Amino acid sequence: MRLAAAALVLLLAGCTTTAPAEARSSLSDPALKDIAMQLVSSAENSSLDWRAQYSYIEDIGDGRGYTAGIIGFCSGTGDMLELVHAYTAAVPENPLAPYLPALEAVNGSDSHEGLDGFVEAWRLAADDPAFQTAQDDERDAVYFDPAVALAESDGLGALGQFAYYDAAVMHGYEGLEEIRDTALAVASTDDEVAYLGAFLVAREAEMRTEEAHQDTTRVSTAQRDFLDAGNLDLDLPLSWHVYGDPYTID
Repeated sequence: MRLAAAALVLLLAGCTTTAPAEARSSLSDPALKDIAMQLVSSAENSSLDWRAQYSYIEDIGDGRGYTAGIIGFCSGTGDMLELVHAYTAAVPENPLAPYLPALEAVNGSDSHEGLDGFVEAWRLAADDPAFQTAQDDERDAVYFDPAVALAESDGLGALGQFAYYDAAVMHGYEGLEEIRDTALAVASTDDEVAYLGAFLVAREAEMRTEEAHQDTTRVSTAQRDFLDAGNLDLDLPLSWHVYGDPYTID
């Protein structure tokens, strides 16, 4: 009896002295992920309707060839090529498959050589649920999942996770890491507010190194506004401006 009682005392002591760690919000939560997609779409497509962007495609003159789809896959940076390969693996007979050799050839440049009719083919493919799924999967595998995992390992809430993800979308995952390294040189993630402030400063500085990204409002009047308001978990409602245009999610 005394042994059983002692064991019960130890069990109760363990229950009362160990408090669970407070869970941080995760951008992987479907509701928060949808908010993240709307925030990116406001900057990439001037619209909160990110699902309408599967068919989007144009050359925005940033030296990366065609920019297309829900996060701006580029013919000059490799992610569009990976996407079309994945789509073709799932659906061999598709409107974009014939352009794979040309996409291979223009990767790393802003050339349109061999891509006559590609814009029309992209828009045609965008009606295919399999192509929409391929875009979602490429976004998650290359940008969203690695960025969110890195931010969570740094102990950051939803705002920090989004700041990492948005940086990865524009600068690539390696570009995100470089911005993070710059921020870590002046601030610790132990102070989330100070660190995110440093990260956003480094992000804006990196954007200004590219002529096409001189307008930093996707950071300065969006992410920084959330940070200044202390909204580290992206709690609704959210209001922000990009390129001077107002947006709200209630």
